[in-house]
Amino acid sequence: MNLTSYADLAVRLVNTAVCADDEPDQLGTPESFRVLAAGHLSMSGPVTQYDLGTLRRLRDQLSLIFAAAAGGSPQTAAERLNMLLIQHPIHPELVSHDNARWHVHLADTGSVTGRYAAGAVFGLTLFVAQFGADRLGVCAIASCPRVFIDASTNRSRRYCGEHSAARATVTAIGLQRQTGADGPAATAAS
Repeated sequence: MNLTSYADLAVRLVNTAVCADDEPDQLGTPESFRVLAAGHLSMSGPVTQYDLGTLRRLRDQLSLIFAAAAGGSPQTAAERLNMLLIQHPIHPELVSHDNARWHVHLADTGSVTGRYAAGAVFGLTLFVAQFGADRLGVCAIASCPRVFIDASTNRSRRYCGEHSAARATVTAIGLQRQTGADGPAATAAS
């Protein structure tokens, strides 16, 4: 089982909450869910509005876990993950395919969205157990609520996949220019 791959399901789900004012919720239709899950799960089976509502509630709960971890409350993150493990149980199976070694997959039982939820929760739980809750982050750009998993060797990641340190610096310089603030970044840009 690739922990990061399953944990990434949680990141992808939480980050669906970030959309522009004129964009619809990325969990608004079965088709948008299929785009989100593409490449991660067997997509056979129906996806209902009830399923999407369940994922939106899970998205909110996972967001709270990332916020707790990023805010220095690993115990709270763990307690919330434990509650979600009860709500979204996994059904693992041992498989071997494509001349690969035996490994664990999540069984194709239950609904598509149920498998997604269980994979996201279990993957995030295993990731936290192996690497620590301090590897879960929320983007350091104040206006960006996107989350990420810090897989850097020195635990130094501060920005989501949409942003980088360089882009944050450019944003800060632009804001300083707009407000006329005089600081190191404004001086360097002059």
